[in-house]
Order: sequence, then structure tokens, then C-alpha cells
Amino acid sequence: MTTPSRLSQLAIIIALATYWPTISFADDLDALSLADSAPTEVVKAKEWRLFTEGMLGNINQRNDQGDIQQGRISFDLYLDHYFNADVHAVFSDRLDLDWVGAQNSQINTFREGYLGWQATPNLIADLGRINQRNGMAMGYNPTDYFKVGAIRSVVSIAPSSLRENRLGSGMVRGLYLWNTGSVTAIYSPKLGDHSQNAPFAPDFGTSNPINRWQVALSQQITSGLAPQLLLYGQEGQPVQIGLNASALINDALTVYGEYNGGRSTSLAAQAWNESGAERQYYSRLATGATYTFPANISLTLEYQYNGAALNQSAWQALASQTQAYWRYRSYVFNVQDIPTQHGIFAYASWNDAIWSHFDLTGMFKHDLVDQSHQYWLEARYHFKQVDLALQYLYQTGSAGSQFGALPQQANLQALIKYYF
Repeated sequence: MTTPSRLSQLAIIIALATYWPTISFADDLDALSLADSAPTEVVKAKEWRLFTEGMLGNINQRNDQGDIQQGRISFDLYLDHYFNADVHAVFSDRLDLDWVGAQNSQINTFREGYLGWQATPNLIADLGRINQRNGMAMGYNPTDYFKVGAIRSVVSIAPSSLRENRLGSGMVRGLYLWNTGSVTAIYSPKLGDHSQNAPFAPDFGTSNPINRWQVALSQQITSGLAPQLLLYGQEGQPVQIGLNASALINDALTVYGEYNGGRSTSLAAQAWNESGAERQYYSRLATGATYTFPANISLTLEYQYNGAALNQSAWQALASQTQAYWRYRSYVFNVQDIPTQHGIFAYASWNDAIWSHFDLTGMFKHDLVDQSHQYWLEARYHFKQVDLALQYLYQTGSAGSQFGALPQQANLQALIKYYF
């Protein structure tokens, strides 16, 4: 199939989605109670969310390799159905139909599917595939233990998209709450030995390759401070300790920190499967602040540290070893870590910029080890059921740097999203 015909198909599908008749559901009303009970009206919340998204883009390659056309059609469903006041079922799934140049692929991501039971007002239990997201940092989450290997399809490099559009892990999860805190316990068993690359594979071999567990304790200390302590373990590995904390300094400024520490082999040893590699205590850290300005503008600045990654001398030496370099880069991407020890992250958003329903977002990453950069910008307009967006990505740096080594230098994408 040629690229023009693909573009025509995408245009037709987007047009159909845009003008598809909307389905309305009447709100359910509770019956009026008898005797001395006052009449009440209860509006039932919508149980599902469904949207389709189309994308057309152009990739500008490095070293005068020319441009590549790309496109994508996605269907995204989230369902949360309550059988009664205490029991509900969650299902979350995304299908991406992609093409880049002459290559095309179909990838389905079964994000979540679980049953939840509120046994008492203070006790909740969940069983099934759950996307367990830990951490309060924005650009790098050292305590997000279940992110490893969870991404099947990258639709955006925005941090929120990477945390949302991934495989959940099969697990049993219990949550106990009290007035000023909570404790969560998770057990995630091994459910497979190998990854499954088939388009519609549930891929439990990727999401559950080993037995894992986690305990998280949150306790409010003051009105603006409620830290979280985490313990995480997996079969054959020492326990990792995590800590999340944030504090509201004033109405406009919030500071936060996210830390993980524990004994393990280095990222390089893991990537190259070095048997007998020495375990050391490594720390990972993300700390920053978010300031909210008037007119719906917010700015986040974040420092990122990964003690298990390569330092400057090791990173520079690796750049000349092509096969080892890309094996390391591929492994780091798969576990969603950072390849060098120090980095800076910035994120800015302006809601209702210039006029209502028009949002501007920008992201900046700077590698402090090799001085490479990544810039990402988005302009998005919200209609009642349709979003129109334009995204631009630019990456620069030396040949062996984190962002300069990637084959695409720039990427421009136009997107349309329709909510049913």
C-alpha cells in the first residue's frame, strides 16, 4: 500500500469519527424515599470513556538521510462498571495501528483488567491486571517499580502518556485506610517466561516475568506533608527502599522529592548480562518544584540522578563500541530508566492560553553528562468532543550522546482526537 492511499484512509476514518452521531444516555434517577426521608436525585457517573485518535507526521532524520512520513490510528477504551456499591470491574485497552515509511504494525496494549472489592469503608482489595503507578516526580520516577518492560507502543514522549499507556501487571492488591494515612500491600506473581510480540497478545510474560511484591505506607505529618515509604522486592534481588514526599510551601509553590535506594548490579551489567557482576548500593533521585503563576501557567523544574547509570568517562568510552552502546540504550529504554547519571527536566503548561480551550505545553530535557538536549512542544485546542493538536520534537547533541545519537532529529505531528 502506498503512502498516499494510507493518508486517504486516515482522512476518511478521521472524518467518519468526527461526524459520527453521538450516543446520549439518560441519567438514572433514584426513586423517592418514603416516610420521613427527603427526596434525592442521584446522577449515575459515566462508566466508560472511548476515543479514537489519528496522527500524521513527518520525521526528519540526521545526516541528510531525508524525511520519513508516518501515521497512526488509535482506539482507546476505559470501562469501570459497578455491579453494586462494593464491587466493580475495570477494563482498559488501547489499539494502535501505525506506519512509518513502508513499515506498518498493529499493537494492542491490554492495560488493565481487574475486579475491585470494598470490603469495608477502610479496606479495599483488587485482583487482576493493574497499572500500579508509584512516584510523585514528573520526568523520572525511581520508585515506579512496575514500569519495567511495560511499554508496548510509544504514542507520545509526554511523561503522563508513558505512565498511562503501558501494560499493567497481574497482581493482588490490598489497601487499608485510616484518617491520616494508608498502607498498600501488593503481590505480583510470575505468569510467563517469554515476551509475546503478537499484536493482540496479553503479554503476561513481559508484565509478570518474575515474582514481585511491594508494601507502601503513607502518613500525614502536617497539613501540607504526607510522605510515603515503600519497600519493594523481587525474586533473587535485595529489597529496595523508596521514599516519596512533597510539601506545599505556599499557594503557588510545591516542592517534591522521590528516592530509591538498594543493592543491585549496575545498569550496564544488567544490559550486558554480566554473570557474577558485583552488587553495590545505588541511589536514584528525582527532586524538583512546581510553581503556578497567574493566568493558568505552571512551571516544573526537576533534577534527576541515577547512581546505577554510566558516569561521564564510561559513557564517553561506550560511544565508540557501537554494538554494546545500542544494547545498553535498548535495555535502558525497556526498563524506562535514564542512561547517564545526571539530568535536568523542565515542564511548562499554559491552559486557556491566548483564548479559552487552547493549551500550550512544553518539555525540555538536558543531559548534564554529555550536554545533549531534547525539546518537545504541543499546541492543543479542545472542542466539545474533538481535540486538535500539533506536536514538535527536536533533539540535538554529539554523535554518541543521549539525544544526539537517536536517528530522528526532528518530528512534526498533527493529531485529531474524537471522544465518543
